[in-house]
Parts: sequence; C-alpha cells; structure tokens
Amino acid sequence: MKRALVCGAGGFIGGHLVSKLKREGYWVRGVDIKEHEFRTLEADEFLKLDLRHPENCWEALTINGGTFDEVYQLAADMGGMGFIHTAECDIMHNSALINIHMIDTAVKAGVPRYFFSSSACVYPDMKPGDPEMTEDQVLPAHPDNEYGWEKLYAERMAHAYARHYPIEVRIARFQNCYGPYGTWRGGREKAPAAICRKVAMAPEGGEIEVWGDGTAIRGFTYVDDLVDGIYMLMQSDLSESANIGTDEYVTVNELVQTVIDVAGKTLRIRHVEGPVGVQARNFNKDRMKSLGWRARVSLREGIERTYPWIAEQVRKAYGIG
Repeated sequence: MKRALVCGAGGFIGGHLVSKLKREGYWVRGVDIKEHEFRTLEADEFLKLDLRHPENCWEALTINGGTFDEVYQLAADMGGMGFIHTAECDIMHNSALINIHMIDTAVKAGVPRYFFSSSACVYPDMKPGDPEMTEDQVLPAHPDNEYGWEKLYAERMAHAYARHYPIEVRIARFQNCYGPYGTWRGGREKAPAAICRKVAMAPEGGEIEVWGDGTAIRGFTYVDDLVDGIYMLMQSDLSESANIGTDEYVTVNELVQTVIDVAGKTLRIRHVEGPVGVQARNFNKDRMKSLGWRARVSLREGIERTYPWIAEQVRKAYGIG
C-alpha cells in the first residue's frame, strides 16, 4: 500500500484529494493548520500543524517504517480575489515559508515524489481573444498579483531541488476551481461560491451585487476533474509545470446567469465596484491532454452539484431558503 501525505488537507481541494487517494487505495495522512470546516476527512490520520515552522514539517513527514511514497503540497494562505488583493503580505510571507520548508524537509526525509500546487495566477493579464499561453511562455514573468509571484518562485524552488537532489517533482497550475465542501463566505471564497451564496440568499425577484461589469472571462474547473488531473500528473513522467483547467470559458455574467438558472430564480444583477483581477486568462492544456486528461464536467453540471450544497449551508446559517 502506498503512503501519501496531503498538506492542506483541511482545505477545499486538499479534502477532495484525500478522498481521491483513498479511492485509489492509499494510506493517507492529512496535515493542516485547521481541521476541515465542512466534512470529516477520509484520511487515515490527521495532524494539526502549522507548516510555516520547519519542525512541524519534520513532524508531518515522520512516519514509522520509512518515508512517504508521495507528498502533495497544497497548503497555502489564499482565498478569492478580494482576499488576494488585500492580504498581499500575509500571502507572500506565509505561503513562502511553507513552501521553502516543505520541499527542503521532503528532500532530507528521502521523499521520492513531490507535488506542488501552483496557479494560473503566474500568468499575466490577458485580453479576450488573445492566443493561448503555453507553460513556457510564463517567462518573462509578469503576474497580475503577489499571489502569482509567490507561486512562481515556489515553482522554481521545487524545480531547483529536483535538479540537485533525488526527488521527482510534479507541478500543476490550477485554473479557478469550484465544488461542494469549500469556503462560501467570509472573504476567502472564490467567485462561483460567492455567486451561489448571493443567489441562495436573494429573495425571488430580488437583486444581487456583482463586482465589476461582468465581462471578465474565466474558466471554472470542477473539483473532481482537478483532483483527477493532480493524481494523473503525479503518476506520470511529466516533469515540467502543467496547466490543469477546462476549455469552457465564460464571462462572469454568464457564470452568474448559470447559477440563477440552476436556482430557478428570477433575479436582477447590479454591478458594483470591486476587485476583479485580470480581464482574461487563456492557457494551453496540451501537456495534460498528452496524458489522457481533460475536464469532463461542464459549468452547468458543476453548478448543479455545487449550488444545492451552498444553498443548504445558507439555510442552516441564516434560516433562508
């Protein structure tokens, strides 16, 4: 039985990844600074540790009878666009410390295979209709925010360790991800969860606020597709950074209308000032497709799976719905 360590297991994607690895027959230890807020993890073991500190990285990686076969490093200080644009120092400081200590400790502990979760935020702002960017076109670098700069630095550090030490590194750049069991309020939620919450809380015939004019273009990847891609990449021989994301691009207004349609409501949209991020991001997925992976869940189908869960959280929290 293979043994895997999932750092960031108390988070949205990390929790789903734990479940994926258990389905694949792994013994799994989850580690996070907090327990999962919305579900009981399927991990065989969970340790509550702050991975900004090297001694905690050692504790996470210490296991009887040898070492972990695979380490999945998803732990980070992050959130939606509002958080990314207001907590720049926390993001760079906390995430950099985690990534510096985890790759170094994994090498010293003799871990043979290491996964790092990067982000499409490493790419610059793009205009609608711009040609797809390949992974190699990230340089010369010009990320739109500090979150992207920290991710790019952590990528380069992981690749450097792989060049000089006997460790295989796999890196995925995530597109916007959504699904159930994720943060849906409090400022750290991503756009699909925020829109689902607003729609669930709005009365029939009411109004919801949307940041910006709604014309920004995004791709939204359902979480099951994403964790399948993580696992497939980790088992592959693909050592270069790889983009994981859907080919279905929509405007923010189209995302909002999809959620409204799934909810079965009639609502007005009011556009307000707020952090929007880049106007568009369009990146190539040929590296992942060469492994046989592609996103299979459409936005409509994914929202149909996500909205009922968030609507139920709204009902429990606020008595609405």
